[in-house]
This record gives sequence, C-alpha cells and structure tokens, in this order.
Amino acid sequence: MDKIYDIAIIGAGPGGIASSVEAVLLGFKDVVVFEKSQNHSDTIRKYFKDNKRVDKDWKGIKVELRGNIHFTDGTKESTLNLFDTLVKNKDIEAYFNEEVFSVEKEDKNIFKITTVKEKSYYAKNIVISIGTMGKPNKPTYKIPPTLKQKANFNISQCTQNEKLLIVGGGDSAVEFAYYMAKQNSVTLAYRKESFSRVNPTNLHYLFDYVEKKLIDLRLSLDITKLEDNNGQFEVYFSNGKTELFDRIVYALGGSSPTDFLKRCSVLLDENNCPIVDENLRNNQEGIYLAGDIAKSNVGGSIALALNHGYTICEHIKSKNKP
Repeated sequence: MDKIYDIAIIGAGPGGIASSVEAVLLGFKDVVVFEKSQNHSDTIRKYFKDNKRVDKDWKGIKVELRGNIHFTDGTKESTLNLFDTLVKNKDIEAYFNEEVFSVEKEDKNIFKITTVKEKSYYAKNIVISIGTMGKPNKPTYKIPPTLKQKANFNISQCTQNEKLLIVGGGDSAVEFAYYMAKQNSVTLAYRKESFSRVNPTNLHYLFDYVEKKLIDLRLSLDITKLEDNNGQFEVYFSNGKTELFDRIVYALGGSSPTDFLKRCSVLLDENNCPIVDENLRNNQEGIYLAGDIAKSNVGGSIALALNHGYTICEHIKSKNKP
C-alpha cells in the first residue's frame, strides 16, 4: 500500500483550508488536500464579485471563532489574501485539478480515495468540504436552447446597458441586483412576499436602490415559462404578464451533490442531506463534513466553516491520545 495520510481533505474552500491548517498546527504530519479546480477558494473567486464585502458574522449571526485562523470582516480580495498566506505559510500538500471520484473503506482504519484520473490515495480520516454553490440550483421550467448562453448563475458574463432579470431571494440575488444596477436596467424577482434570508446591510442597499428606482423589485412572483423572442427572453410571470429581457441571472442557492456523497459512503437523511454529529462526523468512524455541505443553519458563513475545520481536527486529535 502507498503512503497513508493522517487526514485527507476534499475541497479547498474555507472549510477545507481550515481543516488543513488546524491539522498541521495540531501536529499532524501527513495531511493532503484535493481540489478539482486550479486554485483554492474557487467558489469565492467565481461567484463573489470584485470588492464584495465579506462579513465574519454572516447574516447578522455572531460567530465566535474557536480555532487559530484570524478571520475578520473584509472583502473578496482580503479574504483570498488571507487564505493564500495560510496555504503558503503552512506548506500544505495540495493537489489541484485533481477531482475525487469516490472514497471507500479499505480496511478497518484506512480509506481509499480514487480520483477521476484513476489515481489512488490512502488516509486514516476523510474531511469532505466541497460546498454547495458549485452546483447551483436550476429552474424547473425549460430555458430556450438558443438563449442558454444568456441564462447565467453568476454575473461574470454580464456586460453594460442590458435589461437584466435577476431571480432569487438570498444575499447573492440582492448583491447581484444592486451591483449590476449601476450600469444596467435591473429587475429582481422573488417568489415569496418578503426576504427572510438576506442580511440587514444588503436589505438596506436593496431598498435604497428600489426607492431611487434603480431596481424594479417584484415580490410574490414566479416565472412560469420562457420563450425566445428575437434573441431576447420573453418571460411569462405567474401574474399573467409577460416582459422581454436581454439576460437572466439565477441566484437560487445550491444543492448537495448527492451522487458524489453516496460514492463516498456518506449517510444521508430523507432529504438527501448528510447526517453529522456534534463533531461533524458522519455515519462511520473517520468521515467528517465541513462547511455548507455539513448543512449548517447559516449557509455561506466562512466563520462557521473555519470553526468546522477546528472542531474536526480537535476530534481527530482526541481519538489519537493514548
């Protein structure tokens, strides 16, 4: 058998970075990280707009950091700089562009990790921290094939002077709306009558933009159908009205990658969500989940993901005490 790692971490977002850093600080010598993209924090790089505010106490819920990572309020850029420094300073062994396909128990105390490239690695403990935003929820109705390039799940492809429809009711939807409203005509549509998942600061910005008529806010409104009308979306709303838009941006949250979790022998509940105990451990000894994939009550909280990494490594350390 090849080298056996103490801890193998799948995913290099906040939870994965925290798990690797805390493991090294707790004295584990053989720690490895697998990340399917070319760099750490891919979700932050891809889905956070430049200079996006990043709050330690996400959605107004205060989080007391328990570990060794000093994370404070900042921006997308300062957060990435922090994680860059941590990864470089701790000299963490990491394999980028290396997607894990499955994890299975090799014997009583060892897991076999198989990658998409059919490479095999072995570890005593597994931390799965792959997030959910990488697999965005999609609408149930069909998107016209001719317009799929204009139906997006972030704002990276948006330009200027477009008529945009943004769909969703979370922080990402609100932030997309007020960010794009500076150079575009923006409508924000949400199926519920009020926002319950948006932090107070974002709500303040949103309603300020609405009052200034920079954002057209439409609540209690669903989309029932889309059609291609000469290169534009003809959107059919649940109130019986239709309207043309140049582009649609969906911010509908993310979902657990169920098939992958099953291939990793992770026990799921009736809603296909991973089951974890107070130490973020799943169904069998040695498998842990960190970050949004662990289904914390505050999805998107970097501080909670950092705490998850500390909690997991502390628990693994406690098992190894004589």
